[in-house]
Amino acid sequence: MQAKDIPIPENWPPLIRGAMLHILAITRSAIVCNWSELENSKLWDQQWAGKLDKSDTDRSQREEQLRLIQARLGRISPLKRPHYTPCERMSILEIRAARGWNLRKTAEEFLLDEETVSGWMKQLDDEGSLVQVLQPVNKYPEALVYLIQRLKILFPRYGKKFIAELLFRVGLYLSATTVGRILRKQGESIPPDFHEPEPEEEVEIRRITSRYPDHTWLVDLTQASTWGGFWISWLPYALPPVWPFCWWIAVIIDHFSRKVIGFAVFMKQPKAEDITNMLDKAIIRVGRTPKYIITDKGSQFWPSGAKPENRQNHPYLKWCDKQKIRPRHGAVGKYGSIAIIERFIKSLKTECLNRIQLPFNLADICLELSLYVTWYNDYRPHLTLKARTPQEVYANSPSPPRIDFKPNSKLPRFRLKIGYLEGRKHLPIIELEKAA
Repeated sequence: MQAKDIPIPENWPPLIRGAMLHILAITRSAIVCNWSELENSKLWDQQWAGKLDKSDTDRSQREEQLRLIQARLGRISPLKRPHYTPCERMSILEIRAARGWNLRKTAEEFLLDEETVSGWMKQLDDEGSLVQVLQPVNKYPEALVYLIQRLKILFPRYGKKFIAELLFRVGLYLSATTVGRILRKQGESIPPDFHEPEPEEEVEIRRITSRYPDHTWLVDLTQASTWGGFWISWLPYALPPVWPFCWWIAVIIDHFSRKVIGFAVFMKQPKAEDITNMLDKAIIRVGRTPKYIITDKGSQFWPSGAKPENRQNHPYLKWCDKQKIRPRHGAVGKYGSIAIIERFIKSLKTECLNRIQLPFNLADICLELSLYVTWYNDYRPHLTLKARTPQEVYANSPSPPRIDFKPNSKLPRFRLKIGYLEGRKHLPIIELEKAA
């Protein structure tokens, strides 16, 4: 009897289905370990082999996810599918132009008929067309409207506040409300899946007011998963939060200017000694010692379960006493107690870590973080800093010039110049130049 002739026992199918998940989870864990070895190899071809394998795996899994979604919609009769709105039809045609798709490819991607797409193209310039773009109803100069539209198209994730800050940065003052009104009236409204950060809740805690740069530092830790999440299909249902499954990132923020003073990357959860070494290097680099350092009550900063008389034996607290620094701790379980550094970590993840494939090599991940920190400090204006960058506030540089344009006034011609820091598309550098 051959293996193909052996029947499966009656009660095995459920076990086999569970085993499939176990095998996939084991395979994912093994592949992550393999990628980490390849990317840390001394051979150039092995490093790129690991990166290409990771890219191909990500592409294949996303294609499988998209196939399932399209298969679900494909089982609905075309006559019963929800119709695209006129503005959505215009967006589909814009995507077609940007991707260079023919009629067949466009119809396949959006579950349409080729004749439907062809009919939309023929009615682009007709009145009462099935394809529409919302027309402006305000009297602002067309150049400003066009500028806002282009910013929204090039950087769709950013909201009205970010666009207003960028305009203020280049010398054009418009409130966030005006930018939002223009976006809504031009059919470029905020995407439904984008939510601007809500105002921070007021928390009744003892607050420290920073009076100058390096008066108060904030320190916090976060995890960055190298590939996917930590879930597995067997006990304990989670992978250990160590390399190669994740990186541990420690960050230091200046409370007064919001500048990133320094960061460090670890392969496992750092100890108090690792944090104090990072702080020592930051103090040497800056040349000043902060008066306060605010942290949470993690094990690196607070002796959990220790008696009050033994707390000063904690390495971090002993280091603070030696450096004549007053340690402060955020309220346990209170949102917003260290809101500034928590907000930075959220920006770091949404603007950098979630937009790239995290490398398994320590030098590579440090390079990506250093580029983001440079962009964040030197090029990213902040609303709370009155459209100044953290480095400008830290160095007490003058504010950018403010230019007000009245409706119906003669508007000089400008040219929008967009660059990218070290070629990273997620780190834009935007400048406005006078056109010749």
